[in-house]
Amino acid sequence: MIFWTLFSVCAVAQQFPIPTASPDVIGELALATTVFEDTMSDLARAYGQGYKEMRLANPEIDPWLPGEDSEIVVPNLFVLPDADRKGIVINVPEMRMYVYHADGDGPVVDTYPISIGRQDWVTPHGRALITQKVKNPNWFPPESIREEHAAEGDPLPKMVPAGPDNPLGAHALRLNLPGYLIHGTNKPYGIGMRVTHGCVRMYPKDVARVFEIAKVGTPVHIVNQPFKVGISYDKIFLEVHPHLQEDNEIFSDHYSIVIKLVLERLAGEDVQLRWPDVRRALKDKSGVPTVIGVRSSS
Repeated sequence: MIFWTLFSVCAVAQQFPIPTASPDVIGELALATTVFEDTMSDLARAYGQGYKEMRLANPEIDPWLPGEDSEIVVPNLFVLPDADRKGIVINVPEMRMYVYHADGDGPVVDTYPISIGRQDWVTPHGRALITQKVKNPNWFPPESIREEHAAEGDPLPKMVPAGPDNPLGAHALRLNLPGYLIHGTNKPYGIGMRVTHGCVRMYPKDVARVFEIAKVGTPVHIVNQPFKVGISYDKIFLEVHPHLQEDNEIFSDHYSIVIKLVLERLAGEDVQLRWPDVRRALKDKSGVPTVIGVRSSS
């Protein structure tokens, strides 16, 4: 089933238990209304979402002038990535992080929107570890970034001290991938866009929470999954995001890729798929999990 909630306040859950009856899908979709001054960036930040995922879920809404009392979808429903459910999982095309940990009654997962690297500064894929946690970090921009800024008439010093002008924000987690960090920002309205030099950027409040949870040595798995398939209460969900532009060739036959994912996830089970819904999800690429079939309960 898909759960809907009507929000009248700027709050959505970011932590979810992982129930055995619904192991792959967390959260709920929500409806909210705008005020005249809102932009899509304002709405994304208010509801703990990224800019792009709010745009994809609300394609008919003007991102700059949503208007007064416009109804918007808050896409707070997610199929969990196909990855080990421990530590941190980052799904790059989704621009979202999943943090697995224990909290009182059992295993939970926190999820947060992120920004990733631009096409010319891609965020890497693969496995990593957190090697250091730094509060109020100084920033030592690499020479390549200093050259880029100098060419744009915005020269950078060799060291940017901690403070309001530091683009790393107040928290940074270093990875054993040289030059790559998970960090906050002094420009939170860019979350959910391809705007970084390869690092993973988060809202200040979100990175503060991850900084608290994650320990040195926490595994970080960075995956590239624009298509996710999951089961919830015998319903089969497909979540589709636009793939990264540089991956056009890899994901050119997206229909065959999705069918392979469905067959692998449901191997040996009796299922009924609704092919028109599969095609519609692939066409819309809304980032919102869609029911594409059912699993036999026998």
